[in-house]
Amino acid sequence: MRLREPSRLLTLFLAVPGGLLLWSAFPDAGFWPAAFVAVAVLYWALARDDAWWNLLMGFLFGLAFFLPHLWWAHESTETAPWVALSALEALFLGAFGALWTWARRAPFVRRRGWRLAAVFAVLFVAVEQWRAEVPFGGFPWGRLAWAMAGTPTGRAAWLGGTVAVSLLVAFAGALLALAVAGLVRAVRIARAARAAGAVTAGSATVRSSAGRAVGALALGAVVVLVPLVLPVPTSASAGPVETPEGDEVYDAGSDLAEDGQLWAGAVQGNVGEPGLGAFANRAEVLNNHLEGTYVLAEDYAGELDVVLWPENGSDLDPLTAPDVADGLDAASAAVGAPILVGAQEFPETGGRYNVSLLWQAGQGVIGRYAKQHPAPFGEYIPLRSVLRVFSDQVDRVTTDMIAGVNPPVIDVPSRLGQGAYRLGTVICFEVAYDEIVRDAVEQGAQVLVIPTNNASFGWTAESTQQLAMSRLQAVTTGRAAVQISTVGVSAVITPDGSVVRSTDLFTADEFVANLPLRSSVTPAVAAGYWPGWVVGGLAVLLVAAGVVGQVGARRRARGRDESEAAASGR
Repeated sequence: MRLREPSRLLTLFLAVPGGLLLWSAFPDAGFWPAAFVAVAVLYWALARDDAWWNLLMGFLFGLAFFLPHLWWAHESTETAPWVALSALEALFLGAFGALWTWARRAPFVRRRGWRLAAVFAVLFVAVEQWRAEVPFGGFPWGRLAWAMAGTPTGRAAWLGGTVAVSLLVAFAGALLALAVAGLVRAVRIARAARAAGAVTAGSATVRSSAGRAVGALALGAVVVLVPLVLPVPTSASAGPVETPEGDEVYDAGSDLAEDGQLWAGAVQGNVGEPGLGAFANRAEVLNNHLEGTYVLAEDYAGELDVVLWPENGSDLDPLTAPDVADGLDAASAAVGAPILVGAQEFPETGGRYNVSLLWQAGQGVIGRYAKQHPAPFGEYIPLRSVLRVFSDQVDRVTTDMIAGVNPPVIDVPSRLGQGAYRLGTVICFEVAYDEIVRDAVEQGAQVLVIPTNNASFGWTAESTQQLAMSRLQAVTTGRAAVQISTVGVSAVITPDGSVVRSTDLFTADEFVANLPLRSSVTPAVAAGYWPGWVVGGLAVLLVAAGVVGQVGARRRARGRDESEAAASGR
């Protein structure tokens, strides 16, 4: 079922629409079946046996995908950084095109149907994994898995995290490509047989080719749907619940609780003007979140374990700003619960930390997490002097952020005196990095909290893309989660990735969630780095096998030529 090598013009025509098709699978368009079709189109676009050409096709496919997918980078900076980031990420897909050309030359892969699809998927996910790790700690945005939140295939995250989900999507997409190729081949054979008047002679070949195509489609369907049988914890109680007082709270799966329940209030304070960001509205953003906390206090004083604020909900360090500390003390006392505050710390040694501080009235900071993975070019500038030549946007980050070294967890004392509950605190872009989320659970996190500041990204899809990641990480870890943003989208997420409450962009909002506390460990968390290591190692072996196989084939061909020349007396 191997495609006949297409023309360069055809592959060029396929590459760009294929990338746009993949973009449509992600939020905000969110038509997730398009991901499988896009992978199939990429498979066809890389059908020529030319590594350099396939590198170009992969790069163009990547550009067509990343430029619209990362449009929020343009919104928050300007054209040059957006194009540079998109081009860098697209280069990885270009490298995939070249690697795939070499790997499929291995003798045990060539013209082997589902084996081709499997090798394609392994290579694609390996490159995706490498892209999530390098350079500067990697950038996992745009992984196939993130398009699968809330889908049957997305449930595979419980078993093997984002690696497993992406692997299934890539495998099913490649099988779709093979199936269509088989059907096209069957049609061509049938037409040729009719034209030659040899219908009977060609019917067996037609049936064989069509049968293989149907088999590939059936296998692809199984790959897409088989995660439905996985025992992902699914709640029967999740959803909005009306209190006796007539208020509405949101159950994130209380029937799945293993260690009790956490009652959390959340405040989305909003900013004064879209586009300026929280940093341009420091005092106003802080006051908005204080006001939202007082709104919660009116109905839930003494009934909450914690109040969640977003990243940069304060920006000002309450340990060095007495008026901020006084404001937090008063709000915490009014609501009767500690507040998880997003703030900035500026140590005397230079730089700054992005922190989540648990602030208790009368005690101050009783828990702290500093962001481990600052975003390169957004929170710190690598190669600042070099990059300034290309764009003055590097000077928007005046003080580079320092990476924290503490585990991504904070303990919240129970209001009922039942010990402490452990939150997994994953700040903003860190939700895209599997190892940080996994580390939180390994450190005992019973629920996930993702404080984020999306104020700089305007009305783009950045926040909903991030929400898709939070949903998939909930499935990966088997934990309920709350994504809480300065401007939205904030959401309450169940352990199976369902959203039971979400907010609008650029609105002030508050809500209360009942979060199940869970301690069981999913297979994905238990597997740790192994899924990524396995696909990476297999990819290296497959490419090496293809290169060795090609070298061997050339030597054999040269030997045959020399033997024929000797036999003919030349």
